[in-house]
Amino acid sequence: MKTAQMDKKIGLIDAIAIGIGGMVGGGIFAVLGLAVSLAKGGTPLAFLFAGILALLTSYSYVQLSKSYPDRGGTVKFINQGFGKTIFSGAVNNLLWVSSIIMLSLYASAFGSYAPNLAAITSNKTIDFHLYASAIIILAIAINYYSISVVGKIESYAVIIKLVILIGFIGIGAYGLIGNPTVAQLSFSNWEAPIQLFAGGMVIFVAYEGFELIANAAPDITNPEKNIPRAYYYSVIFVILLYIIIAFVTVGSLPFSKIATAEDYVLAEAAKPMLGEIGFTIITVAALISTFSAINASLLGGSRVNYEIAEDDELPHHFLAQLWNQPIGLLITAIATLILVNILDLESISTAGSVGFLLIFSMVNFVAYKLSSTMSSNKWIPFAGFILCLIASVVLINQQYQSNLTGVLVAMAIIAFCFLTEWIYKRTEKRKVN
Repeated sequence: MKTAQMDKKIGLIDAIAIGIGGMVGGGIFAVLGLAVSLAKGGTPLAFLFAGILALLTSYSYVQLSKSYPDRGGTVKFINQGFGKTIFSGAVNNLLWVSSIIMLSLYASAFGSYAPNLAAITSNKTIDFHLYASAIIILAIAINYYSISVVGKIESYAVIIKLVILIGFIGIGAYGLIGNPTVAQLSFSNWEAPIQLFAGGMVIFVAYEGFELIANAAPDITNPEKNIPRAYYYSVIFVILLYIIIAFVTVGSLPFSKIATAEDYVLAEAAKPMLGEIGFTIITVAALISTFSAINASLLGGSRVNYEIAEDDELPHHFLAQLWNQPIGLLITAIATLILVNILDLESISTAGSVGFLLIFSMVNFVAYKLSSTMSSNKWIPFAGFILCLIASVVLINQQYQSNLTGVLVAMAIIAFCFLTEWIYKRTEKRKVN
């Protein structure tokens, strides 16, 4: 998108901030309770499994970002590996739809945390829908008002949420001393290994944001050194952050309380240490994080949509402007409003994780396919490709047994992306002939 291009260079610290900000958006606030419900005492290990997969995939992103730097990021990588075909178009469309699912996840988290701070009605379900819808509408208004405001909100939000989360870890770790609930972390409370792995894959969406570094790659200074550092430092930092947060949460709250407060468990976990003040602080952090993530992801989703249309993988109608922004911005917001009001959190998380696991498997395959051209190791991307596919199968199988709706939504989205791309390409071919 020409109007959204950056006009200044990005240093290493800023590039790392893009990766961390993309991952530590609203994801951890939304999916932590879900992870504990699936993995129990082994939740830290579930986050480690997902993190290892993200780290493997980041190698492919490093090589592709250095060899093919483009603000189109993942969209351009897929096209580089597969050409502009029905398959590449479908995968790129899946990327756009998956970004909409992520927006729904953030809005869902906002809707779950906000009523605990200020209830509108006496019914939490009604409040959830009111808050989740209102925050999307507010974010779309800000995006149309000024893109620069979106950037400023995200910059301040990254600092605020990291300070609060690191403070939570510090105080929480001290609070674990002598706390009998720490016993929940023992091996006897771990789920079976396959369940731990599946639990990690359900919450894989909490890691997907590192791919945003690819969009900034052309503007990163000293790219040969700083691109790898930006990816690896940000992913490793977030892996450690998530594992410690999971450790503190499971060690602080009984499983029964975690189940009751599943959608806002991080705030509940602050209560044993700081009481209602801690609950309020984490709730505010969650609202700031999810709001900033919605703001930035709306803009990002419209950019993905624009890049796909620019590459002739969606109708050129998506290049049209509405109020000085691409029409995709409004479409992304409307689709998010619909999804967050009809799907539950687990179904949203499942659909998002399946989508990004498949997208990352294809990015890994492209890095494997082009390894000789890029003079890079081919076995790391190959391992990432295979593991992402295995993870997708394990996740779908586990969720098929416990959350059929999420699996059906994920399958329907994938089928929709391929079908619409096939119809579009066939229609365009007829026009040419």
